[in-house]
Amino acid sequence: MAYEFKLPDIGEGVVEGEIVRWLVKEGESLREDQPMVEIMTDKATVEIPSPRAGTVARRMYAEGDKCPVGKVLIVIEEGGAAAAAESGAKAPAAEMAASAAGASAAGTTAASAGGKSASSAPGGAAGASTERDGNGSSRAGILATPATRKLARDRGVDLAHVIATGPAGRITAADVEQHARGNGARAATSPAMSLPAFVSVPAGVPPGADVRIPLRGLRKKIAENMARSKRTAAHFTYVEEVDCTDLVSLREKANQRLGGQGIKLSYLPFIVKAVVGALKRYPQMNATFDEAAGEIVQRRSYHIGIAAATKDGLIVPVVRDADRRSIVGLAQEIERLALATKTGKASREELTGSTFTITSLGALAGVLATPIINVPEVAIMGVHKITKRPVVKDEGIVARDVMNLSISVDHRAVDGYDAALFMAEVKQSLETPGLLFLEAI
Repeated sequence: MAYEFKLPDIGEGVVEGEIVRWLVKEGESLREDQPMVEIMTDKATVEIPSPRAGTVARRMYAEGDKCPVGKVLIVIEEGGAAAAAESGAKAPAAEMAASAAGASAAGTTAASAGGKSASSAPGGAAGASTERDGNGSSRAGILATPATRKLARDRGVDLAHVIATGPAGRITAADVEQHARGNGARAATSPAMSLPAFVSVPAGVPPGADVRIPLRGLRKKIAENMARSKRTAAHFTYVEEVDCTDLVSLREKANQRLGGQGIKLSYLPFIVKAVVGALKRYPQMNATFDEAAGEIVQRRSYHIGIAAATKDGLIVPVVRDADRRSIVGLAQEIERLALATKTGKASREELTGSTFTITSLGALAGVLATPIINVPEVAIMGVHKITKRPVVKDEGIVARDVMNLSISVDHRAVDGYDAALFMAEVKQSLETPGLLFLEAI
């Protein structure tokens, strides 16, 4: 009996999904809950498991094609040995969709306010399923198939405490077994940041031969959004030099005091705090450009996107209501979001809705960059590495800790003078941190 599996609604506002990669071939036997295909929307990349056991009769779309929601994605021939080996109830499409949603973020620019993006802009993620365990506690944002969830219930394992090692941050049966044996603490700390890896050369390609890589999935989304940003926003870049010597000293003292609480501050929370203060003084920088309405919308919320490098590419989790957080609060939220992003567990809300974006490569941040604006936002700020440089001070030359900040601005909404005033405000806050940051210590 042929079963036509239709692409389910895997996120609010999602109307179609791009076939990134098929995980099964026509004629191949399928187990219930076996991953079939990776689908990319403008919000997320999700792995779709099979709702039933059987044989793959026909794949209706090729890799790179787009399948509308509600259209037949794959035809599964039920019955035979594959189905007989399965037990338990069949997973309905709605349950399958809930399990698939919440996967890793999909594109450098797809998840900013309005779903658009930039050189360091985010990809979003569809919301993961929410269910209750045997004790009634909520387990939201967990990506696992129904079979894995059943195994967890049988083993008495809370999935919220299991370290995921599967694709897109999915918890596998092996992860549950590992946790049940008491080995789940191996990744209690945040994993190291991995820079995006270059595509490896396929096996069998002769030395010196060109390699053609299909433009699909994340890279296609990046290309589309980068081109849109450069095509629509009138970019200009302004660079400021900041003496961070006092900031370096303040951060060291703060970490000495906070060390007993298990908190270690990076420079990023200080920079976010300074940016928010400057945005309040210059609201035109905290704005979005509504081309359809012909309006510039000054935002009264301060949701700061923080570009993060992952093995899948640049993703931008969003620190919501950054103006209401202390330095320590910002540090904790940034760390939490970074971990959720790297493990593919960030929710859609955590990857969308930024009003201003900050991008940095940390120790690799270099001297200067011209970041691409995360449209429809009107500005994005690049943070560069702090290094010792000779500086003229009190008519003498001394070594100081100096950092460059570069900001790309949409000239349709912001004049150069306004951008310079904004950067001067950020510079002043970072050069004389003082009481601005003492509230967090």
